[in-house]
Amino acid sequence: MTGVGVGIIGTGFMGKAHALAYRTAASLFPLRARPVLEMVADVDHAAAERAHRSFGFRRLTKDWRELVADPAVHIVCITTPTALHYEMALAAIAAGKHVHCEKPLAESEAKAGAMVQAAEAASIRTQVGFNYLKNPLLGLAREMIAGGELGEITGFRGSHAEDYMADPEAPFTWRLDPAGAGVLADLGSHIIGLARFLLGPITAVIADLETVVKERPVVRGSAERRAVTVDDIARLTVRFARGCGGTIEASWVATGRTMQLGFEISGTKGALAFTQERLNELLFHRAGGPASRRGFLRIEAGPEHPPYGFFCPAPGHQLGFNDLKTIEAADFLQMIEGGPAKGPDFREGWEIQKVVETAVRSSRVRAWLSVP
Repeated sequence: MTGVGVGIIGTGFMGKAHALAYRTAASLFPLRARPVLEMVADVDHAAAERAHRSFGFRRLTKDWRELVADPAVHIVCITTPTALHYEMALAAIAAGKHVHCEKPLAESEAKAGAMVQAAEAASIRTQVGFNYLKNPLLGLAREMIAGGELGEITGFRGSHAEDYMADPEAPFTWRLDPAGAGVLADLGSHIIGLARFLLGPITAVIADLETVVKERPVVRGSAERRAVTVDDIARLTVRFARGCGGTIEASWVATGRTMQLGFEISGTKGALAFTQERLNELLFHRAGGPASRRGFLRIEAGPEHPPYGFFCPAPGHQLGFNDLKTIEAADFLQMIEGGPAKGPDFREGWEIQKVVETAVRSSRVRAWLSVP
């Protein structure tokens, strides 16, 4: 393989992130096949033209089906609203293309499962866009937990809080449509995925979902309003297969928070704490020792935490959001070349969706439910 043709559907926030990630991965990582931005698709032709000029795509189209069918496209990146993922992914799989899809994987557990089955039956490589999991310090945290440095895990407290829907006059968007699934699927999928990444499967949940803003204008300033039926805040108590419990919260009405994705994990020998607001720092507390020395040690990201060194040879110089997306793209490219599967793939996206839907059902019946 001399080159990997990348086709990206959508030119919004995540479409731009994917374009930058694949273009950067080609320069930083030791890939056998260089990714090429082959084609971009957007129903807004002007947006497609801007992406074509800005990122150097070879071609553009208004029709995503044309992109999927093109023989020069080997990877299809789906960065559209959630309700469109299912049809696009199945079409790409049927065309024999590897698929890099943004989260959440689908608007329902059933559709996510069908996407998994189609991809695995066709031996298609898949990736879901949980790029926060690519932080080298989260990989370190996972190693520390698996290595027993925290002892027996006794508790998990996690949250993903932002405020982009805190303004009650913010207009109705696809995220508020029932097909968009609300904050639990949109932000909650990130912290659920992070909890699973660190501690393994979640087996049971009891949840309380709340709609704070009951209606919103169809466009900003309009007198016409549309009812909101999805959740603005989700509060979950969970049980892990490993035996411990925890809490998970998601909110997009958390005034003043723009990216509070974080956790604290307690164990019999120590604890870890992290927040995406300071994504180059992991806090580690080791139990024992004199009370006068008790506290958290700050571990700072550096070249000794791969693949930080591909970006900068000096510690303390910081990775950012788009760097994590670049690592995600590079991992996927290396997997396509025959390297190890680092995920999260469609199957993991399906498992996360199961937790989301179980929590939604739990909130309705006000009871503990097992995750299928």
